[in-house]
Amino acid sequence: MSKIVFPPSLKKGDRIAVISPAGMVQKEQLEKGLSIIEDNGYEAVLGRNLYTSYKFGYQYAGTEEERTADMNWALNSADISAVWTSRGGYGCQHLLPHLEISEFLKKPKWYIGYSDNTAIQSYLLRKGVASIHAQTLKTSGFGVSDLGYSLTVDILQGKIPDYEIESTKYNHGGKANGILVGGNLALIYALLGTPYSFDFADKILFIEEIGEKYYALDRMLMALELAGVFKKIKGLIIGGMTLMEEEAENQNYEDSFDDFSYQLISNRITKYKFPAIFGFPNGHIHDNRPLIIGAQVSMAVGDNVIVNQNR
Repeated sequence: MSKIVFPPSLKKGDRIAVISPAGMVQKEQLEKGLSIIEDNGYEAVLGRNLYTSYKFGYQYAGTEEERTADMNWALNSADISAVWTSRGGYGCQHLLPHLEISEFLKKPKWYIGYSDNTAIQSYLLRKGVASIHAQTLKTSGFGVSDLGYSLTVDILQGKIPDYEIESTKYNHGGKANGILVGGNLALIYALLGTPYSFDFADKILFIEEIGEKYYALDRMLMALELAGVFKKIKGLIIGGMTLMEEEAENQNYEDSFDDFSYQLISNRITKYKFPAIFGFPNGHIHDNRPLIIGAQVSMAVGDNVIVNQNR
């Protein structure tokens, strides 16, 4: 892969498009997120279908055509400097065959989201453009830390965060360098074998997940193994595993680093020699700190864990 393009930094007064590429969102769920954009000196420009509702087996933010139109508008408009998604959910895969980003590639801009947005971020990386795997603008549910938002704004302003976190008993020690790929495991799994899948060769892979049964988690891990992903990557970073196995009402979002999920993952990768970080603060969790998909990442796993992100 040729050198990954990092979109330019924003300046005060720049316009940030806010769109809903997947699940439906309500106005009150975005009040705090939109105020963060405005409070940092930017203008939030709302997509036409930001609050649209369309039910067809799932509560989408509009039809496939409506959501695609908002995405293509946001990515290609010359007066838009970044795209910040309202939420994930389900539906980003619908958009992939219909994206047209010729103007975006002439003037790349930061795309911010996580969860189902992993599908879009994989697409953008295949086009050679980095994106920010970070908190969406929806703040209801498990809550969002102010730190996660402020670090995301730092990236928009050209300041790339590095991280040092405590080690865990599941970590696999060592050092590795490579371009960061990944995001939500269900989407990584769903894109395998398609033209939109990540290229895993010599990469650092990041995964996180929410609301899956343990057998489903293992099924996705097995798919990655059978596809040869674990033979190709140079390192693995595991974020939140939230509300796993049990129904949501039997757990709370503070139990985001599910112990048995980590046991499953650790067991699945034992035969491989790459270093692995467990408990990284990114995912469907309160302390959701941004990672840059497409960044050149160096990871060192020992008594402490260091993750550095570079262009």
